[in-house]
Amino acid sequence: MSLVQAAHEAESAEAFKDIPIIDLKDIDNPDPAVRKALGDAVRDACINVGFLYVKNHGIPDNTIEKALSASKDFFSLPEDKKMELDIRKTANFKGYNPILSSNNDPLNRGDLHEGFEFGWEELDARDHDEKRANDGAMAGANVWPSDVPGFRESVLSYYHAAVNLGRKLFPLFALALDLPEDFFDDKTKNAAAIMRVLHYPPQTGPVDDRVIGIGAHTDFECFTILWQEPGIQALQVLNKQKQWIDAPPIPGTLVVNLGDQFARWTNDVFKSTVHRAINRSGVRRYSIPLFFGTDYDVRLEPIPSCVSPERPPKYEVVAAGDYVKERLKATYGH
Repeated sequence: MSLVQAAHEAESAEAFKDIPIIDLKDIDNPDPAVRKALGDAVRDACINVGFLYVKNHGIPDNTIEKALSASKDFFSLPEDKKMELDIRKTANFKGYNPILSSNNDPLNRGDLHEGFEFGWEELDARDHDEKRANDGAMAGANVWPSDVPGFRESVLSYYHAAVNLGRKLFPLFALALDLPEDFFDDKTKNAAAIMRVLHYPPQTGPVDDRVIGIGAHTDFECFTILWQEPGIQALQVLNKQKQWIDAPPIPGTLVVNLGDQFARWTNDVFKSTVHRAINRSGVRRYSIPLFFGTDYDVRLEPIPSCVSPERPPKYEVVAAGDYVKERLKATYGH
């Protein structure tokens, strides 16, 4: 079945009620048939849901735990210390955003979380990193707190582990699109990946659906790799019947969801699904998403197999970096 036919069937099928779990144990299997079977499972999830859990992802628990501990230390700083790194001081949206400073849903009054955002940087920092040479609209260095020893090293170690996982996922997405496994290699050379460490305070008192942890939105890049704190339900995914489906933390898994770059590239064959987070658990919640996109200078032209006379191109062709920057400007209001 062609991709366009599969997308058409998905659009007329029943709305999803749960999110599939995909085992990555064979992601490096030398047998092409085994990898193709894994790609087929990914294809089904991408066309029908836009979200999936992955297990056997290869990131050590200790790497995640160190990043979480460092994040808690940072968010425990006095507000004035954190505000020294205010994201609005940088043109490339790196640094700290305080509670209610972002608004992902224009109908809401702000997102009830604080975060810290950073992009590619070698653990052994370089003055001139060739991976950043073509960032264009997103050019600029990271900023780091001086008051949290080991913060940079801990969160960057997890960043690089998640980027390595993302690089392994791209060949699966290529197989899912009936493309050569190396199709995305020349389009993802420079790790155009943004990581955020997030703190959601507990939401108590009267319920106001215009102020939630993070408002209903789609992500900007190709896909997101999300670690969410165990035991705390917050993430919800919207199906086509406008029902919010819980996406609880599952031990040993990460959430992967598709973003707008893939939706544009695939002419909406792959779904960039609306989601939100509401922390009414009564305790603090932490999560760490990595937003993995194509290199910022790549133009998001529709893949030919995702276009037909019955399914003409839906989107204007734009450069990836320009698209991401415009979405960030809308989110942060600068």
